[in-house]
Amino acid sequence: MTAGYEAVIGIECHVELRTRTKMFCGCVNEFGGEPNTKICPVCLGMPGALPVPNAAAIEHIITAGLAFGAEIPAFSKFDRKNYFYPDMPKDYQISQYDMPLTRGGAVRYWLEDGTLKECALTRIHLEEDTGKSTHAGSGDGRIAGSSYSLVDFNRAGVPLMECVSEPELHNAQEAIGYLESLRRTLLALGVSDVKMEEGSLRCDANVSIRPSGSSELGTKTEIKNMNSFRSVERAIESEIARQIEVVGGGGRVVQETRGWDEVNGVTHPMRSKEEAHDYRYFPDPDLVPLEIAHERVELLRTELPELPWQRFERYTAQYGLAPKQATQLLDNLSLATYYDRVVDASGNAQQSSNFVLGELSRLANETGVAVAESSVSPEHVAELIALVEGKRINSKIAKELLARMWSGAGSPAAIVEREGLAQTTDPAAIERFVDEVLAANEKVVADYKAGKTNVMGFLVGQVMKSSRGKADPAIVNELVRKKLT
Repeated sequence: MTAGYEAVIGIECHVELRTRTKMFCGCVNEFGGEPNTKICPVCLGMPGALPVPNAAAIEHIITAGLAFGAEIPAFSKFDRKNYFYPDMPKDYQISQYDMPLTRGGAVRYWLEDGTLKECALTRIHLEEDTGKSTHAGSGDGRIAGSSYSLVDFNRAGVPLMECVSEPELHNAQEAIGYLESLRRTLLALGVSDVKMEEGSLRCDANVSIRPSGSSELGTKTEIKNMNSFRSVERAIESEIARQIEVVGGGGRVVQETRGWDEVNGVTHPMRSKEEAHDYRYFPDPDLVPLEIAHERVELLRTELPELPWQRFERYTAQYGLAPKQATQLLDNLSLATYYDRVVDASGNAQQSSNFVLGELSRLANETGVAVAESSVSPEHVAELIALVEGKRINSKIAKELLARMWSGAGSPAAIVEREGLAQTTDPAAIERFVDEVLAANEKVVADYKAGKTNVMGFLVGQVMKSSRGKADPAIVNELVRKKLT
């Protein structure tokens, strides 16, 4: 709520599906390449060319629907959505209207503080993507001040999932939580790579405001041209503030499509918002209706993986991880899987997260090698955890061992045994190190006794150095303190 108003937000996401070929033809479905080289008469809408549905794309939509708890109707069909864009060769898009592949469901997400929430879905339906227009100035001096547009149809006909939420989000943070959970889920399902930078995940936000406590929906605007989650967050916050200012000044919000200006941080009018009747939907006469086999749906249900929100609950409620730690893991699917294997082998969830998110992730960042692809096996990390928990080595030695394991040294237990790195816990042996350090640092000892107690850390460090890091730090601290008092 802001200044007596509540924002109401719905999200429409377009997600390109990961399939070998396009939605209605055999052209390869892959990002990039020379313009207009991955095209055929079908995806160019040539007269007489007939579309054939991509079965893998249909199953991807059903899988996503099942993951979000949606209803999968027994029958579905494709419709023609009629409108003109220069990068849409047929002047209509094959989409779905009143009989989509899924209905309902909900996206479960969490906020930074770990609060779990959910936003209902209206539907997930299947359609084809358009081509891509590039607009630029001529720059050749032949026509002063002119500009031109180029069209690349490589993307035309790529299978496109549209996820439409109910207007149940109330601030930019909830919208980002929703989008992040949607993205993580689709990645976990393997149905899309959801890369915003390549256009395989694009989203629009429908934003309206209403007086706090009201149940009626206000006039909405649709925001487009947001190319990152950060842009989505800023655009929603800017549009909420703009609408409050309009209404507070006695004006009224106009239903329209608005673009997002990243540089100036404001939305701007683009065109009036279309209604469903503007598109003149009707069943596509070239495509027969779909009958969805119940047995196939149930088989796909059994193949669902553990979903990100379920993992988040396990990590926080069962393993006791902080929301930030759990989110770090879930934002890297291969790292989360690696972590789970370490926990399975060690039985110690917290120490596993300390090593996986700490030293191992640091080594990964430094070397450019993913943790899951490194020379350090989950079983060896579990072995290292056992050495630390059994007080055979301390944390300093553990870090040194990890660096060597990363370089391919193998089993930490074998390295400790071979090189005599086991931690010293014998108080008598440690006391000899302490006595040597105190005798060699008489001035520091005198400073401590004169009230400069901060030198304690220096003395402990010298003992650890003298013992080559093998002395038990707890015993070292206890003995140094005892001898200084």
